[in-house]
Amino acid sequence: MRFLCAFSTLAAEVPPCPAAPTARCGAMEGLRAGSALQPTLHLPFLPRHFYRAASSKEHRLNFWKSKEMCLNYIQDALLQKQWRRAAEFLTSYIEALEKDFSTKFMGPSEMIWRIGSEILCNHSHRNMREFSSFIEQMKSLGIKRYLKVCLEHAFHLLCNGLIDEAYRNLSLAESWRFGELTVVQDKEMKLIQAYRGLLDYYTWSNQKNILLEYGKDGFEDSSVEQEMHSCFRKAAVSLKEIIKIPGVWDLFVKAYVDLLEFYGDHQEAREVLTDYAYNSKFPTNPNAHVYFCQFLKRHGAPKKSLISALKILHDIVPSHELMIDFNTMLQKSKKRKRRRLGLEVIFAVLDYAGWKENVKAWSCLARQVKQIVISEKHLNWIKQEWNSRRDWWPAFHFSRYLAKRNWQENESLSYEKALVAGVLLGKDCKYFKYVSRQGCKAQVKKFRTLKKFVTKHSSAYLSISGL
Repeated sequence: MRFLCAFSTLAAEVPPCPAAPTARCGAMEGLRAGSALQPTLHLPFLPRHFYRAASSKEHRLNFWKSKEMCLNYIQDALLQKQWRRAAEFLTSYIEALEKDFSTKFMGPSEMIWRIGSEILCNHSHRNMREFSSFIEQMKSLGIKRYLKVCLEHAFHLLCNGLIDEAYRNLSLAESWRFGELTVVQDKEMKLIQAYRGLLDYYTWSNQKNILLEYGKDGFEDSSVEQEMHSCFRKAAVSLKEIIKIPGVWDLFVKAYVDLLEFYGDHQEAREVLTDYAYNSKFPTNPNAHVYFCQFLKRHGAPKKSLISALKILHDIVPSHELMIDFNTMLQKSKKRKRRRLGLEVIFAVLDYAGWKENVKAWSCLARQVKQIVISEKHLNWIKQEWNSRRDWWPAFHFSRYLAKRNWQENESLSYEKALVAGVLLGKDCKYFKYVSRQGCKAQVKKFRTLKKFVTKHSSAYLSISGL
């Protein structure tokens, strides 16, 4: 197995473990014709019979036990990111397979491919030449895994900025044929085509930016435009095929919709996003609903459609940033049912730690709470939302520690939160007392007004708290 050379080189850098018994492995001769012998490997903890030919039933049984033990050591080394140690054990594992089954050919298993790729991707002395050599051998020795290995190779090239080489590898894989394609191979081939299409989209996007940049100066490059349209056609065909298959295809869907929108095909773009979000054959995917809502918002869809889509997103991801826009839309509505939903939406947003110090979110809640308190209508809305939160929101949002920190870091945030705290917990609330006192000391007019407002509407607190 020629791919053993790469791991022998990496493993040879590992010093022997002085605290554990060692075993020497001398099967390095003949691995590379005419090459110098590699340093002897020292493998701690492995039983001696691991290196003995399986000439009997007992020895064969011991061999399989040792093989499993070696795989456990490899797994342990991988989990601890000990890439050199993992390379050493993998070298031993491959040597033992070659030694014990020399009369019976055994191609490298998927396990060796996966482990070897992981080591070569993370080893401190890795290089692209060794990785590419290893991958090419995996391609030729694993027909059933050929397309998977090609895809992984393309990913590795992309991660290292070799976009053109990745494209060539995907194109070669796309033209690969071996007997009749199975159902599994057909899906893998569509994935290969989809990623090649994604790179076509990348090229199209770059060409589009060049064209738009030149267009500003009144210059048009027909060759750039032609290449751009060519990339569009190739990308559109590949991307359209993959998103027909039920699955999570966020990158591909976004790219395809971008292509359609640029050329003005908004109707098909909407159909694609609608199907991606609401087709029951596809797995539940919050991003699909986000993309659909963003599309509706971009193209000025009717409020009814946008509110309906955002309501579904709210049910799935109540903490999404689009919920701020959703709340704003609902607050402006003349329908009582929508304004009620708006209060529910903004309370739900602030249940999440990521929004604790968001001024816009607290401003939305403070504004709606203030409107309800002044009108003295629908205090029961606030009461219903507060009942499920009164046990944990005070410590979560309105502690004295947070009051002090918010005041020091963001005066606007502390003002909005103090208004809400004063209405929900009354004028004796720790948060409200600290912030209003600091605001009055600083002679900030709005804090004096805030204190008067909460005192004047103390009856609202009594109603909300049920006192």
